[in-house]
Amino acid sequence: MARRARGSATGFLRDFQDFIMRGNVVDLAVAVIIGGAFGKVIEAFVNWIMAVILNPVLKQAGVDQLKNLPFGVGELAVAIVNFIVIAFVIFLIVRAMEKFLRSQNNEPEAAPDPVLESQARLTEALDRLTDTMSRP
Repeated sequence: MARRARGSATGFLRDFQDFIMRGNVVDLAVAVIIGGAFGKVIEAFVNWIMAVILNPVLKQAGVDQLKNLPFGVGELAVAIVNFIVIAFVIFLIVRAMEKFLRSQNNEPEAAPDPVLESQARLTEALDRLTDTMSRP
């Protein structure tokens, strides 16, 4: 009975290891980690935009920070700014990737190898000769 429990635990661990080592699970883990790091970069970029662009405008309007606007309007505005910046950065990344992929697909094909072409012609000639000789 102890063997059965040990065997099922080993089977469970083996199944868990197989699950973890699947490509899509590893890809998802990498995506989550990169997404977290990307989120921090975007947050820093949004804070920079707020400090450089919006804060001087808000001070002229008599508001210390955007979040201090009444009725939660400031928090909504911050969320909208975050969304627009994130969407714009993702748009730039996707656009750059599409441009890169198009440039990879539009590369002129390499000139055919003359040695391979002559070997192909020689093989075709030998095939025709064999067909001709095998006829009655």
